Amino acid sequence: MHEPTGLCEGCARTIDEIVVWGRADDALKLQILERLPARRELLFDHGIAAGHPDSP
Repeated sequence: MHEPTGLCEGCARTIDEIVVWGRADDALKLQILERLPARRELLFDHGIAAGHPDSP
């Protein structure tokens, strides 16, 4: 976890989102997924390579 942002350095989700993911319905998963591109940019801006837009 990246402490300054509170995001996972690999998947860009928060702890709460990671915890709920397994029991989340499709609508909630889509809401979370929609947030990830902006979060990956934020991680990249903080020097986290996994946040680079071209990273898998």
